Amino acid sequence: MTFCLDSTIIKPEKSEDINSIVVLLHGYGGDGKDISMLSLNWKRYMPNTIFICPNGHEVCSINPGGYQWFDLSLDDPKYILEQCMKAEKKLNKFLDEIKRKYSLDNNRIILSGFSQGCMMSINVGLTASKKFNSILGFSGKIIDLNDLKQRKKNNTSILLIHGDQDDIVSPTHLLEAKDFLLREKIDVESHLIRNCGHHIPIDASSIALNYMLKKLTI
Repeated sequence: MTFCLDSTIIKPEKSEDINSIVVLLHGYGGDGKDISMLSLNWKRYMPNTIFICPNGHEVCSINPGGYQWFDLSLDDPKYILEQCMKAEKKLNKFLDEIKRKYSLDNNRIILSGFSQGCMMSINVGLTASKKFNSILGFSGKIIDLNDLKQRKKNNTSILLIHGDQDDIVSPTHLLEAKDFLLREKIDVESHLIRNCGHHIPIDASSIALNYMLKKLTI
């Protein structure tokens, strides 16, 4: 089956049965292959998990070698939200496709993403009619608090990780997101990584792995 988004797919080794899916969404200007590197450590501890890493649905406006989930060429919140909605439609179609392909429902799917991919994971995850297993967000934020408040349909548990030295997406956005999620009665865990910029260090990857292992056994 061909998915609507080109994807890098990391399958279980030794033909293990697949009982869970981790969807990894890259950041602005990246691609599925980039973000798939996270799975190299995780897959050893998650032998029955398939990792699916789609490319964004648009070529990046400032980096034609990569992709974007929404355009950032205009610093206009209304425009960004409109572009985000387009990406959500594409991602929801993509998620429907992988659920049919692997015969798994939302409760066995973890949504994860870095930066712009984190923003999309939160929006798509919390506006779905059914809860996902969990959402893992690295170095991101909530795109529009009022919009998400109005459209939220479930209380999927969320892990947020951010570097305290991030000069691309300010770490204050982690605190803002956590405050919002707690007010919305969503179980949220957060970690601020010391001396870390806009990337995913080994300790952040390890925190995420432990969180996923816990959630998949509940």
